[in-house]
Amino acid sequence: MAGRHLFTKGLASEESKETAVSNAQSSVASCNAAKAQIDVTKASLERTMLIAPFDGIIAEIEGELGEYVTPSPVGVATKPTVDLIDNTCIYIKAPIDEIDAPDVISGLKARITMDAFGQEEFPSTVTRVAPYVLDLEKQARTVEIEAVFDNPQNFLLPGYSADITIIIDTVEDALSVPTQAVIRNEFVYLINEDNTLVKQNIEVGLSNWQYSEVLSGITIDDRIVLSIDRKGVEAGVKVIVEEEETEEVETFGDLQVETS
Repeated sequence: MAGRHLFTKGLASEESKETAVSNAQSSVASCNAAKAQIDVTKASLERTMLIAPFDGIIAEIEGELGEYVTPSPVGVATKPTVDLIDNTCIYIKAPIDEIDAPDVISGLKARITMDAFGQEEFPSTVTRVAPYVLDLEKQARTVEIEAVFDNPQNFLLPGYSADITIIIDTVEDALSVPTQAVIRNEFVYLINEDNTLVKQNIEVGLSNWQYSEVLSGITIDDRIVLSIDRKGVEAGVKVIVEEEETEEVETFGDLQVETS
């Protein structure tokens, strides 16, 4: 220090030396205090910053400029301060009936339709099946599933209403009939050449709400009754065939068992 250096040469008094040393020590202490205050200020600033865990779009901010936000009290649900949307990974979340849940597993193929796009179907894959049953309403127990789009589209927006159809199983080149024509999953009514009805037992394979696979019991040339809910439909009665109400058994390229 200058004061101490001058003192050693006899050019400054003891008092001047002590004053210079004291001032120097005070300056060092002030500098250290200022550095500490900078660290405190940085820490305080970091506590006021919200850092997103992923890149996305801020959809909504719940609050006003200058307003303080505090954590929610235990057991009290409050709105999130910021709604952040990751639009790089859009998926569908939907409930399915608990009866269908045992047949649904991750990896199954599915089809998604959305009101915004009419009848257009988007191929997808089931990625998650919840390990528990939801009981949100009386007599309505469901299991939540999630599915991602196989070919994500940039024009899809979070929040669209959607329906999902999960494909449980598929059989190719199946002989099938409309499911509405199959009674108790056991038999159908055939129309003979003389337009009388005959009860015919069949063996049913895969089935969905629209079509049922027929393993045995009828052939592609047989005519079946679709309007089984009409009064008087039973074996032995004579009928008048209405083309729009009857159809022949058909073969289809494939048959899919689905749940939605």
